[in-house]
Amino acid sequence: MSTGIPVRFLPMGETAWLVETDDIDAVLALDSALAPLARAGEGVWADVDDLVPAARTLLVVARPRTNLADLATEIRSAAARASRSATRSEAAVIEVPVRYDGPDLEDVAAQTGLSVAEVVDAHTGTPWRVGFGGFAPGFAYLVGGDPRLEVSRRAEPRTRVPVGAVALAGTFSGIYPRESPGGWQLIGSTEVVLWDSDRDPPALLVPGTTVRFTRAGS
Repeated sequence: MSTGIPVRFLPMGETAWLVETDDIDAVLALDSALAPLARAGEGVWADVDDLVPAARTLLVVARPRTNLADLATEIRSAAARASRSATRSEAAVIEVPVRYDGPDLEDVAAQTGLSVAEVVDAHTGTPWRVGFGGFAPGFAYLVGGDPRLEVSRRAEPRTRVPVGAVALAGTFSGIYPRESPGGWQLIGSTEVVLWDSDRDPPALLVPGTTVRFTRAGS
């Protein structure tokens, strides 16, 4: 039996609601509940253009002249019916082969009290979920991994992190979709293409997707 998802509303201009929830699990469940309504496009949902998850919020973007009060009523009703265990039904399972050769792998082992082999086993042994997008097109914050892998960011960020770097920071894992500065702990690398403008959708990792890391060549 669903207990629903508590929500709080903040107006974002005249065309959007920022819906606050308790945590990323609630965000993903709410996103799962609202996505079919937005796709069906009935009633006030015909004016909803986008759903944008974040760590504790879901941005619901509508068109000008949308009745935001009616939209809030619909969102609140859907949240009350939602299950926290839900994810988007069409979400894929993506396998990401990784070469665990990152320059921070030994530092991560030291921080966690695990051996290097145990870090790799922990990273590959528990499926991750895409929580929300990040600083660059294609970057996704991955949540729900092995809790032993919680680590701090680097004290001194790198000015250049290579494309495909697989990293950890806090409770998150992530993959750099392009070369950029970054302060996450680099544990490996992958050749998976995270952003392709010719792909629909361009981002490989969309919210709710399950990500399974594997050892490259295994």
